[in-house]
Amino acid sequence: MRIPQAIKRLIEAFEKLPGIGPKTAQRLTFYLLHVPQGQLEGFAEALASLKKNTVLCSVCKNVGETDPCSVCANSARDHSTIMVVEQPLDLLALERTGKYHGVYHVLHGAINPMDNIGPDEIFIGKLIERTRELSESTPNIEIILATNPTMEGEATAMYIKKQLQELENGHWKLEISRLGVGLPTGADLEYADETTLMRSIEGRRIF
Repeated sequence: MRIPQAIKRLIEAFEKLPGIGPKTAQRLTFYLLHVPQGQLEGFAEALASLKKNTVLCSVCKNVGETDPCSVCANSARDHSTIMVVEQPLDLLALERTGKYHGVYHVLHGAINPMDNIGPDEIFIGKLIERTRELSESTPNIEIILATNPTMEGEATAMYIKKQLQELENGHWKLEISRLGVGLPTGADLEYADETTLMRSIEGRRIF
């Protein structure tokens, strides 16, 4: 039996998504065949506008509707405290705790030589540059390294720490901390509950 081209193309498109295998791609495609046309068009419109109606914040590299994003533009936030996370989803998870009032920096990944991801492939350079510029006007700065407690996350945190320490001089104080108790080794921030994340923020340690 020859599969219609429209179905084949959608199956192939789903297979390109992370965590989606051939069977799941087929199930999703045939499920959508039974969805009302109006709902399907709404889904297609949402996909089409995903990148058109979002921008990357020039300050923290988070995905938002405006540049700078709503967090960076908020004068009530503590701009001398920067939480460094791997992905925008990690930022959303931390924001749900309601306990953190600083700003963020999103790396969009972690150092992983196995996947050919080095420091230049993620936004570490922008973080160093941002910290250097902030040091010109702010005497005390805290960088909270909130990368995931995985091998890649730890390697990324160690690399960033080394780069930041090279910036230090006698004119300003830089404190580098790491999220503390609450997050088990090998876990992702995205899947942690709010209580665990809150304790991690409160229990951060000097790194």
